[in-house]
Amino acid sequence: MKVALLYPRWTGEYGLFGHFAKRNSTWPPLSLALLASIVEKNGHEVVIVDGEADGLSTEKMVSRVLEIKPDIVGLSCYSPFFHLNEDLGKAMKEADSTIPIMVGGPHITIMREEAFRPQFDFAFVQEAEDSLVQFLETYEKGADLSDVKGIIFRKDGEVVSTGNPEPLTMAPPTKGSNVGQHHPLDQFPFPARHLLDMSKYRLGTMHGRKHFTSIQTMRGCPWTCIFCASEALNTTRVIMRSPESIVDEIKQVLSDTPNTTHFYIVDDVMTLWKQHIIKICDLINEAGLKITFEGSTRANLVDDELIAYLSKTGLIRLSFGLETTDPDMRTTMQKKVPLEAYAAANKICNKYGVEALNSMMIGLPGETRETIKSTLKWLRNAREVKQANFAIAIPYPGTVFNEMAVEGTHGVELMSKDFSEYLRYGSAVTKVGELTPDDLIDLQNEGFVSIYSAPWRWIPTWRKHGVVGLILTMSRVVRLWRRRLFHRSKPFRIHPGMP
Repeated sequence: MKVALLYPRWTGEYGLFGHFAKRNSTWPPLSLALLASIVEKNGHEVVIVDGEADGLSTEKMVSRVLEIKPDIVGLSCYSPFFHLNEDLGKAMKEADSTIPIMVGGPHITIMREEAFRPQFDFAFVQEAEDSLVQFLETYEKGADLSDVKGIIFRKDGEVVSTGNPEPLTMAPPTKGSNVGQHHPLDQFPFPARHLLDMSKYRLGTMHGRKHFTSIQTMRGCPWTCIFCASEALNTTRVIMRSPESIVDEIKQVLSDTPNTTHFYIVDDVMTLWKQHIIKICDLINEAGLKITFEGSTRANLVDDELIAYLSKTGLIRLSFGLETTDPDMRTTMQKKVPLEAYAAANKICNKYGVEALNSMMIGLPGETRETIKSTLKWLRNAREVKQANFAIAIPYPGTVFNEMAVEGTHGVELMSKDFSEYLRYGSAVTKVGELTPDDLIDLQNEGFVSIYSAPWRWIPTWRKHGVVGLILTMSRVVRLWRRRLFHRSKPFRIHPGMP
């Protein structure tokens, strides 16, 4: 069969912020590339259409698909952009109703039948690496799909769900055990990057914009913060790849696309198992690979010795989820990282020339103007923090935060069920205490200005976002200064696209 996997353009949803999203978030669709490689391995022809990288509108995406003439198409859905997949699926059916459409991804896994729109023919829940192969084989034969676990489809006009697929599992290593004993992810081939134009994927860093690719060394996070849908997505269990497999993939990338020398490790917690990331770096150094890399982790899972070694191997940026400095809010959100760990982690990163990116989140349960000011004060005085993100907390479906918002508990009230508004930047869908959605948007704008009005952050902003990004940031600063100078009482409102 000929399979077309589609990734619609999404940065247009952010208005002017799309400049930053496009510049820093033109990522290869790794999950689609992995599925493509698995499908290819089983004898099918696959094409990936990346509408974001190619700047394709819905109409152009449809035209491209009609040129390809696939036997079936597939989409991967995230909640804020589910409407884009709905629109694309509807446009596909209007153009050619004979092409069946598959959908999967986190939104489908959480919402299930509720998200199974008429324009979709088949839906996949949870991990689809095994179920997709079984489905294509069964579908091609015209056999009964009821035996394929993990799918939703229609039979005689009725919606049928076959439940969850069998999960990929492994037992976490005990202290002192060999983490290389069980690696269920090694059974899969490397993502099919040959189906993508890798020259279009670049990422802004403190070392300039780099050609990059994302890469995964493990899946899952054992913690359950209220803003993550970990329980609904079954991501509290952690499964791994072998360090040897990861370094072999890096070698393949360097061989096939020599300009791609930066790797974004998409693990939820890159240093979850210290011996795992150290072994990967050992193999990188033994092979003499000249790369840079970055990832995310918890501030209490780094130490001086570890960062010293990772930085020598190529680590240039490490992200931490600080969220807020308020201790009561941190308890409510189940953020089980001591606040003092962030100051220590930032200091260590700064010592070894590793950019520390701290992610903040406003609008969580217990938020007030005072708690936001306290967090901003911490950031404003933290000279070692060169880059910081300041997002609005969104009650994504499947999260405890969503349950609170829907039920109206913990001072949180849900103001919109339109997922297209669940964007984190320039958009808020909850009322938290006395803070309205408009208040949160205004405070987000002021937060960015407070962070980036510090002169020591101007050069890093220019390096990462370019001249246009620096100009947009400075325009925000000037407008805030003018508002304060003339004592304007009107709420500070700047287009949400500005950083």
